[in-house]
Amino acid sequence: MKKTFKAIISVLLVAVIVVACFTACTNNANNGEKVYKVGICQLTQHEALDAATKGFRDALTEKLGDKVVFDEQNASGESTNCTTIVSKFVSDKVDLILANATPALTAATEATNTIPIVGTSITDYATALAISDWNGKTGINVTGTADLAPLKDQAAMIKELVPNAKTVGILYCSAEPNSKYQSDIVKSELEALGYEVKVYTFVDSNDVLAVTQSAVQNCQALYIPTDNTAASNTELINSVTEPAKVPIVAGEEGICKGCGVATLSISYYDIGYKAGLMAYEILVNGANPAEMEIAYADSTTKKYMADRAAAIGVTIPDGYEAITVSAK
Repeated sequence: MKKTFKAIISVLLVAVIVVACFTACTNNANNGEKVYKVGICQLTQHEALDAATKGFRDALTEKLGDKVVFDEQNASGESTNCTTIVSKFVSDKVDLILANATPALTAATEATNTIPIVGTSITDYATALAISDWNGKTGINVTGTADLAPLKDQAAMIKELVPNAKTVGILYCSAEPNSKYQSDIVKSELEALGYEVKVYTFVDSNDVLAVTQSAVQNCQALYIPTDNTAASNTELINSVTEPAKVPIVAGEEGICKGCGVATLSISYYDIGYKAGLMAYEILVNGANPAEMEIAYADSTTKKYMADRAAAIGVTIPDGYEAITVSAK
């Protein structure tokens, strides 16, 4: 009888221990132990967008450690691929979507109005989201960071670097609304500075060469905004412009490295990192993306490509920082 009683007591103790362990584990899971699923849709692979994605991942990883997992997908420059990618994110019920570049943002907003979306490398959210009464917030399930450097200052750089030019061309992809937004503003600024301005647009990568050739025949300098198609074809563009000795002022550093002479640069890593911090506030602290102000780069830097400037014959004034190009 005593043995039976002891056996019953032992079983009860084991049961109590198991229940206690289960309760403790459950409590831990309910006290900040959730693992967040974040889908990343990046339009294409190039230096600027890659840096923004890295900054985003670094920020969230520093904040959450192994409590965040990423599903990182690249659309290879195709908007239709963005739609496929974000549709899968919605089906997988991710906790948040990072939309890196405007077509990724457009696809994400069309796919869901409930999952929080954080954008980065977006030039102008009002243009990207067709918001007419812009107040700095989207009012929907979207927030993020912008990559727009001051356009008036970019136009002024052309006057500073190529003061004797008569005609300036603006080169961009007509399928990218944010590029048109930048072009319209820079065109107005350049005309105010006394330049004749011609706009040249390509539809996609297939006609970049022909359009660039046309531009250099009529212009003494070119401006390229933060255009994803141009960024993916800088080597092709440079094969035309550098031999023709037509300098390019670029909207971002990656394009400048590939085909430009100078740029007013922001850090894409930094705007990606800011986007990651915003994502953390949404995921962990319950911030509402509809009420979060779009964030911008903290500073800009005038940068130039020394070898290309020398080859084309552009004299770089004081106040510019040389771009370092890693050996391939």
